[in-house]
Amino acid sequence: QVQLVESGGGLVQTGGSLRLSCAASPRTFSNHYAMGWFRQAPGKEREFVATINWIAGSTNYADSVKGRFTISRDNAENTVYLQMNNLKPEDTAGYYCAATSRNLVSSVAQADPSRYNNWGQGTQVTVSS
Repeated sequence: QVQLVESGGGLVQTGGSLRLSCAASPRTFSNHYAMGWFRQAPGKEREFVATINWIAGSTNYADSVKGRFTISRDNAENTVYLQMNNLKPEDTAGYYCAATSRNLVSSVAQADPSRYNNWGQGTQVTVSS
C-alpha cells in the first residue's frame, strides 16, 4: 500500500527556518513521476507550494515561496524534503506531501492538487509574528 508520511512541522518565529520531510513507501517511487508539497490554511483552499520530478529532478515553485523554499529528494532514502527559510506568518498552514503517477508537463498541471493521487496526513507549520 502506498504511504506518505510527513514530519518536521512546528512553531517558529518570523524569519526562522524549518525542514519538512516526506517519507514514502518504495512502491510510490516506482509508480510516480513527481512529488509535491501543498498547504492549506483554515478556511482556505489547498494551494500549491512546490513539486519535483522524481527522475529528472526538475522543480517548480509557487511565486509566494520562490527564493525562500527549496524542494529536494533523496532517492536512496525514498524521501522528499521542503527546506523553508525566511518564514512569514502567511506561511502558517497544514503542509501536505503528495505524489502523482501522471506525467504533468505544464506548470499549471503540476500546481493542480486534483492531479495528485496519493496524499500524506499533513504536518502543521505555525509562524508567529
